[in-house]
Amino acid sequence: MRVLVIGYVWPEPTSSAAGGHMMQILEAFVGQGWEVTFSSPAAAGEHTADLAALGIQRCAITLNDSSFDRFIEGLQPDIVLFDRFMMEEQFGWRVERHCPTALRVLETSDFASLRDARQRLLKQHLKDAPEPDDCTALFAPQGQALYAHMAEADMTLREIAAIYRCDLSLMISDVEIDLLTQVFGVPANLLLWCPLMLQAPDSPLPGFAERQHFLSIGNFRHAPNWDAVQWMKTAVWPLIRARLPQAQLHIYGAYTPPKATALHSPKQGFLVLDRAEDALVVMRQARVALAPLRFGAGIKGKLADAMLCGTPSVTTVMGSEGMQGALPWPGAVANDAQGLAAAAVALYQDPQRWLLAQAQGVRLLAERYAAKPHQEALIARLQALRGQLGAHRLGNFTGTLLRHHHHKSTQYMAQWIEAKNRLD
Repeated sequence: MRVLVIGYVWPEPTSSAAGGHMMQILEAFVGQGWEVTFSSPAAAGEHTADLAALGIQRCAITLNDSSFDRFIEGLQPDIVLFDRFMMEEQFGWRVERHCPTALRVLETSDFASLRDARQRLLKQHLKDAPEPDDCTALFAPQGQALYAHMAEADMTLREIAAIYRCDLSLMISDVEIDLLTQVFGVPANLLLWCPLMLQAPDSPLPGFAERQHFLSIGNFRHAPNWDAVQWMKTAVWPLIRARLPQAQLHIYGAYTPPKATALHSPKQGFLVLDRAEDALVVMRQARVALAPLRFGAGIKGKLADAMLCGTPSVTTVMGSEGMQGALPWPGAVANDAQGLAAAAVALYQDPQRWLLAQAQGVRLLAERYAAKPHQEALIARLQALRGQLGAHRLGNFTGTLLRHHHHKSTQYMAQWIEAKNRLD
């Protein structure tokens, strides 16, 4: 089986959960002995994963350029995986024209239009209350109320159209599958729950007495992470520090901007420390992880890392969404600054409460994120779809209709841009 991945960016597993998830998917493909090629129109960064070490070919591609047609016509992949809906928009028509029988799969990473809608809700909330301590109201829109907020947004229309145009979309959160199927009416057979696929730690976890301080981690290019750091600085951390005057908060994140560095304050124990060389190493040294997220989507790699490291976490309902199923949270969940601070202090000071949370994290990893079952489910679904692709597409008339109209308009626009670039 030949697989082509068209990436929005080159995967950086040490920079983001999205990069880590992509690597887990690639490893599942390589584990089958499939020939994998990863392509992207983006520039490769210094933290790009070593794909060659996995036997994966790399190929730079160009937007709005017929060189991609020659590339994919020669490759003739059996499966094409689009990493984010923007890549399906750009390259979907070319894939369909030159490899019509290739299975088209969308890796959503998270439901981007849900994150966008919640960010807009937060901005409106901050207009009404510039320094809100309680964010419960932000998390209230669900079901039809959330649908009404999302349905007219351009990003929602684009993302769900891409889901329909693909044969299968990988959803990292089962909560988002429920939203798509029960509220937006997307057929369930177009979606697959494909969460983080993790290996449980095989070495003893450091205990309560071996750890100190609080930790927060996350790529600063991801807007929810930057917002969380600001909220910690102004509302959450001062409450914790007042009760634990010797405690420190260590904040790590890839691509730290000057505006984040400016918040660094050793006097307040608020330390902005840039990228961690190894996120799991610093996480294993911390006693409690903080993730006071006020908007977002998908599931949170930082909180999965905390479980892997045996580090209890304190987050909001937005942070825990889609992560725990019916199991208890390995730490605490609260939606206001006072509740978050109280839970963080209690975990930090109480060894018994801390050990229980650590054990709950180990259980959660084993029951929801064990790599092998999810890898097997992914491969089985792809193979089954390959065997019944004609019937599957026949049953997705909405997708056929959207491909017909979208691909024609995108094709003509791309050809116009290519011709203009030649003249320039």
